Amino acid sequence: MNVIKTEIEGLYVIEPRVFADDRGYFFESYNQREFDEKIGPVRFVQDNESRSQYGVVRGLHFQKGEHAQAKLVRVVEGAVLDVAVDLRPGSPTYGKHFGVELTAQNHRQFFIPRGFAHGFSVLSPVAIFQYKCDNLYCPESEGAVIWNDPDLAIDWRIPTDKIILSPKDMKHPRLKDLK
Repeated sequence: MNVIKTEIEGLYVIEPRVFADDRGYFFESYNQREFDEKIGPVRFVQDNESRSQYGVVRGLHFQKGEHAQAKLVRVVEGAVLDVAVDLRPGSPTYGKHFGVELTAQNHRQFFIPRGFAHGFSVLSPVAIFQYKCDNLYCPESEGAVIWNDPDLAIDWRIPTDKIILSPKDMKHPRLKDLK
């Protein structure tokens, strides 16, 4: 796998080696030993999958304290813009975000360590999104930043009138108002 460092410490884009021929393709989507060597030791304990339609924006979510989660995310159908926002206290890139397009065709993955808010927008008619977490989900520890925080100015690459949000994702605080 090819690991691409981003301008934010700890965020990595991962490009697997894809072996393709006229039958289709094969790639190793995860290898613990290689991940440990190239990124660092992480023990994933939960896998999640979501299916969403064009225009859906999910996020920007995170888990607080001892329930914080690192994630390894990928798309198995369609395309998304995946975004991580640095929430690590004292980080020189606190409040900065990084986005990467993940598609079923490019097979890219995105590693997001603990201490980041995470979200994505669906750019294709449908997207199936999968992610591994290194900590179990704890509803009492969830937090979020509003998707359209003007201080973040994230371009979700969807016209505002086409964005679809859950009622919950419409009510989150701005980054500057996090407690």
